[in-house]
Amino acid sequence: MIYLDNSATTKPHPEVLKSFQQVSTNFFANPSSIHQLGGETEKLLLKSKEQAASLLQVEEDEIIFTSGGTEGNNIAIKGIALQHQGRGKHIITTEIEHPSVYEACKSLETLGFQVTYLPVDENGKISVLDVENAIRKDTILISIMHVNNEIGSIQPIEEIGEIAKQYPKLFFHVDHVQGLGKVPLKLANSGIDLCTMSGHKIHGLKGTGVLYCRKGVRLFPLFHGGEQEFNIRSGTENLAGSVAFVKALRLIKESQSTEAKTLRKLNRYLRQELMKMDEVVVNTAEQAAPHIMNFSIPGLKPEVMIHTLGKQGIFISTKSACSSKDLDESRIIKACGYSEERAKSALRVSLSYNNTVEEIKIFINKLNEAITQLKEVME
Repeated sequence: MIYLDNSATTKPHPEVLKSFQQVSTNFFANPSSIHQLGGETEKLLLKSKEQAASLLQVEEDEIIFTSGGTEGNNIAIKGIALQHQGRGKHIITTEIEHPSVYEACKSLETLGFQVTYLPVDENGKISVLDVENAIRKDTILISIMHVNNEIGSIQPIEEIGEIAKQYPKLFFHVDHVQGLGKVPLKLANSGIDLCTMSGHKIHGLKGTGVLYCRKGVRLFPLFHGGEQEFNIRSGTENLAGSVAFVKALRLIKESQSTEAKTLRKLNRYLRQELMKMDEVVVNTAEQAAPHIMNFSIPGLKPEVMIHTLGKQGIFISTKSACSSKDLDESRIIKACGYSEERAKSALRVSLSYNNTVEEIKIFINKLNEAITQLKEVME
């Protein structure tokens, strides 16, 4: 099997699975219980929060454990909107956000909020000037992803953070789900108030994640209940999942420090081979994230190519896994100004630190074969 759909989800690391099982077996008590077993469980929860904070170089009380990217994005965006609507109802985001941000903003429009969706250039990048010009007196939130999940474009988060610092009444949220472990991002003193991360994109488990919430930022909770996670995310904590997330975070940070060059090399080789194919147009810019490569084969339906390669044990995808069953054009490719044909035929290869040159060679070979075969059928 050659798995090239790591932006949809990654294979859990054996050590992550082991830690999840050990904690589930030995620390099954409710952290809120006042007996000794509950106390021990709570201690482990606090320890894992401390470790997550250390790895992310932030404070312990700035870490909120969540069920992943979608929940983290919704808590951040709706939490700010509902808590601070008294000072304004204007939000700034982009045309290429993940559905969990894009649809959250759309839902707020039905409640009377106004949203500015910033355009992107052909490389999928927004202009810092556009961000600055979009800020109004009633702007309460800027929500911009770090790395795009379909084309890998990297947004100028550092510069936007500096702009955000000049407007103390607005908040800056970053969806860092695709960047975590691949593209560095500083959180402390960066102008970022909220940042979303997900476990299953870094060889952790589905249903785990973290929302960084800068000290002093107030959110309206979407869940009301037992006041866990600083009253922002009520509900019995998923301790085993949180410990597993921290383990995955530690491991991906290690891989990032030792294997980043190898991943970039793999990306360059993949791009070079795709560029040699007459039928293929590459949609991902050269300066994008090292693990995502998006390309189109105009005239070929992407689902046909996915199934053809899948039969041979090679797994790639179209767009965001959250919307890939909707086989219409890619909203992201269209936003970059590309044709409808290109947007309807886009495919995504997403790498992990575990992929090899040999796997990419086999993929290119099989892709070439499949294009020839499918073209013959079409003719």
